[in-house]
Amino acid sequence: MDDLLSSLNNQQIEAVKTTEGPVLILAGAGSGKTRVLTHRLAYLISEKNILSENVLAVTFTNKAAGEMKKRMERLLTRNEKQDTITKLIPNSKFQNNRTIEQSNNIMLPWLGTFHSICVKILRREAKYLGYPSNFTIYDSQDQLAVVKKIMQDKQFDTKSYNPNAVLYYIGSSKNEFVSPEEYKKFINSPFEEVVQSVYSEYQKYLKTIGAMDFDDLLLLCVKLFEENPKVLEKYQQNFRYILIDEYQDTNQVQYLWSKMLSAKSKNICVVGDDSQSIYGFRGANFRNILNFERDWLGAKIIKLEQNYRSTKNILRAADELIKCNRNRTDKTLFTENSEGSAIQVYQALNEKDEAEFVATEIRGLNFAEKSNWNDFAVLYRTNSQSRSVEEAFLRYGIPYKVVGGTKFYDRREIKDILSYLRLIINPNDRIAFERIVNVPARGIGAKTVANYLQGLSSLGAKVPEKISIFLRMIEDFRTKIYHLGDQSATGVSELIDLIAEKSG
Repeated sequence: MDDLLSSLNNQQIEAVKTTEGPVLILAGAGSGKTRVLTHRLAYLISEKNILSENVLAVTFTNKAAGEMKKRMERLLTRNEKQDTITKLIPNSKFQNNRTIEQSNNIMLPWLGTFHSICVKILRREAKYLGYPSNFTIYDSQDQLAVVKKIMQDKQFDTKSYNPNAVLYYIGSSKNEFVSPEEYKKFINSPFEEVVQSVYSEYQKYLKTIGAMDFDDLLLLCVKLFEENPKVLEKYQQNFRYILIDEYQDTNQVQYLWSKMLSAKSKNICVVGDDSQSIYGFRGANFRNILNFERDWLGAKIIKLEQNYRSTKNILRAADELIKCNRNRTDKTLFTENSEGSAIQVYQALNEKDEAEFVATEIRGLNFAEKSNWNDFAVLYRTNSQSRSVEEAFLRYGIPYKVVGGTKFYDRREIKDILSYLRLIINPNDRIAFERIVNVPARGIGAKTVANYLQGLSSLGAKVPEKISIFLRMIEDFRTKIYHLGDQSATGVSELIDLIAEKSG
């Protein structure tokens, strides 16, 4: 145990060792929050002898989950009790379902984002909600396609009522745990009447084709627990210790989900900082962290106030801004780092002047200090702001790389292959069908596709020959993937290669 705690300060050690009952860890910026979380998980498993399957850790991003997994592996690998851990799990029913992650013979706890954890639960329990276990998950583009289709069917003018705005309101409603029926109470304008009508039809449509969107993953998981007490009790008994990161950025559905799962054991530990809440536009409610003591009577509050990341100058400047917040928890950050350089503020006349200043500063520093170009980073609030900076860099011959751009899974060819895979798994996925029925071009017109989809509900409806050929190809793919069974990823890779070849 000494080795596990040797690198922590006193407050961090307290946060790691306080395992029983509700705990709120107020972790200021740069205070070693991730270190505390991973050490706390390792402490539960290696020192308290808690089974990995009885521990649930929820992060806000996949990147954070990945980082925690790597750190957990390192901690548990070097821990002297690792031999005990690997012997604790073999007969676990949860292991048989491959829910617990195993890496290098180390059994890790349930660790992932709210969405990834909910997917695992819903894949098992979807039948209670009337969904297939192989339900499709729709991304934002798929969602928008469905909304546009419904608005077209209902003859709503998409110029007067923006489909993107309608979709945003639907997502916001789900995050607030507001159903289509409940949304009627909030209607105060013609636009909101359109939202309610589309929302209701949208949910029916997704269920009919066996699909969920990302917001449904949380919403339906809470609904599952509400409507099926025995299912909830099963997961309450399984998750005896729950840790939630970035609690200040949780929304209403995430709040309800975590509260329901923790109600039995009350061993819930949340980590966050109300001063770092940045996802209000997504429905996040920083009051979830402010009200933690009210929700969990007798909760233990632990403050991590030593900053390891910043200089004294930066910390003082941040504190001057943050202390103006009206609703905040009382904490005082400090650091043993140096004073650091003074913060410079330049008030530009316009965006071109601003870009010119940034470019000349970087060029001057690069020349005077013989720095590398990759020693510099420029942060901007919106993507549109990059243009003026890029133009200035080009004028001064400054090489640069824009981080971001089109995401891998948003590339057209990747979306096409994913749509093929989705249709192979879920034949009812109409959005995937419409996307790839004519990729590559098969001479199938939009009217032919529309007539075919419209006639699906009619028994004995004739299937156009070209669509019939396409469906036979999909069936061949489906047969191939079922024959793969539990084979290695090589077989799946071969299937993807085959799809890529057939789809041009």
